[in-house]
Amino acid sequence: MKERTCIIIGGGYAGINAINAIRKTTHGIPLRVILIDKQPYHLRKVLLFKSAAEDVTITIPWSEIFSEGVSFLQGAVTMIKSQEKQLQYEDTEGILHDISYDILVVAVGSVIRQPSSEQGGMALTDLHTAASIRQRWQENLLAAVKETDKIERQRLLTAAVAGAGISGIETSAELAYVMRQEAAALQLDPADIRIFLINAQDRLFPEGPAKVGRKLERVLTRNGVTVLHRCKAVQEKDGLLLLADGKAIPIGLCIWTLGLLPNPELRSFGLPLTPDGQIAVDASYRVKGTQGIYSIGDCAHITDPVSGRADRMTCKEAIPQANRLAKVIVADLSNRPAPAHQAYMELFCIGLGPEQGLVWARQWGLDFVLTGKLGLKIRKFTWDSASLVQ
Repeated sequence: MKERTCIIIGGGYAGINAINAIRKTTHGIPLRVILIDKQPYHLRKVLLFKSAAEDVTITIPWSEIFSEGVSFLQGAVTMIKSQEKQLQYEDTEGILHDISYDILVVAVGSVIRQPSSEQGGMALTDLHTAASIRQRWQENLLAAVKETDKIERQRLLTAAVAGAGISGIETSAELAYVMRQEAAALQLDPADIRIFLINAQDRLFPEGPAKVGRKLERVLTRNGVTVLHRCKAVQEKDGLLLLADGKAIPIGLCIWTLGLLPNPELRSFGLPLTPDGQIAVDASYRVKGTQGIYSIGDCAHITDPVSGRADRMTCKEAIPQANRLAKVIVADLSNRPAPAHQAYMELFCIGLGPEQGLVWARQWGLDFVLTGKLGLKIRKFTWDSASLVQ
């Protein structure tokens, strides 16, 4: 049987799980698997908040994920020539290359939404900004040790997280924990550490029941986080966080956690996009109007053909999509009917600092909630399984 070339663009959660599933499912089908990514490693993007709090490693070199059977090309895809079944990518030295494929999986994911430069503050978008955030709050605490003015010292010990989605909740909880620990080590009063979580909604966790949102808030409050509901941050300037209602909070650090956007690089690929910028696919992840091209993860607009509900842009969706994609590819290569997408169960795992977590799931019309160390254990399992960590 002729060997086919399968290229996966993007080594995020969807990309690496697609490679893993395809290799497990295509036994007996000669397949050359190639991963193209800009970085020489897999970035565990959902753990950026930990990197903002501590000096921890959240990248995994490709050789540790796929020790054999997968070739890696470092570069950025600039164009997909779907008629010729070719793509063009630019390597790290700026040289353009054309490469042919039989099967192409587009999994370039999403990017983190950023505020405008006029809004100040620091958006938690990548490893560099995470390190800058960590440096800022550490410098603030050191300055607070020497500060004799009470008002200024309190400002240095205060931080705000603008955006109360799951990323904002996890960032505020982790930050409150490590800042209190560091304050104690510096002979400051840990109780003086103040973290504000700015929430534009009426309550936390609108994706689930109100009682889970209230439970989340109780844990955050107990850990030193003050949640401000129906509140919108406008700008951080001169040590003040300006709010939409005209009030201002003196702060030493503002972190923006504003959610995700489809990767803007998709617009250069020449593939059909939705008005929101996601790739248009059918119920079996095939890119509409093309042959041999599939897309999963945050970059694809995937809906349940029965309910019409669109999948969310979370890493937990990556694994079932990747497993189903592998079956679709095998079915298409064998000219058999392919499986269709099915929405993943309603499930959310949220870290609440290094010692606690919360898991909520809805099944058979019932709500299941786990908290504390057990919730954190499940949360860690989801982080690790999404990154293929054994």
